[in-house]
Amino acid sequence: MRKIGLLGGTFDPPHIGHLIIAEEIYAQLELDEVWFIPTYVPPHKETKTTDSFHRKEMVELSIKGNPHFRLETIELEREGISYTLDTMKALKTDYPNDTFYFIIGGDMVDYLPKWHKIEELVSLVQFVGVEREGYPLTSPYPIETVKVPIVEISSSEIRERLEAQKPVYYWIKEEVFDYIREKGLYGFK
Repeated sequence: MRKIGLLGGTFDPPHIGHLIIAEEIYAQLELDEVWFIPTYVPPHKETKTTDSFHRKEMVELSIKGNPHFRLETIELEREGISYTLDTMKALKTDYPNDTFYFIIGGDMVDYLPKWHKIEELVSLVQFVGVEREGYPLTSPYPIETVKVPIVEISSSEIRERLEAQKPVYYWIKEEVFDYIREKGLYGFK
């Protein structure tokens, strides 16, 4: 039986904070792998996201070379709103002998009561909460908490910096920056 960490998100773009969280949880929980799951349409975000093809490509570039990181495209293939419950049901069907750990930041721990069919979802997956400035890691639902180095980087801040032609060196991997520049994403000129 494998222990698999799941890190879902829009990854618009994926950044060094995502990678640090995934690596720390991999090590601390002694996982076999961490799967990055880009959402097609996140149910909790109002803003338009970059095309899923580009977000998938950027995740691949971010995790390339790490043997225990993997891209899982289940939500991109399904299209539509990406409910974690649907993803977990499919993964449990495809990998019935594996144990899954769904990694969420403190902001999402606080939001858990609003997740789609949360009562059913907590029976399928163990949530792992990661500290985030200004959010308590308390929930009426079972959460395993893991302390990781706090890196206050957000994808939205990276997009804003790129549009303003400000540097993002060390915020994202160089391969991702090259991809953004090549494709002209985020207003990059």
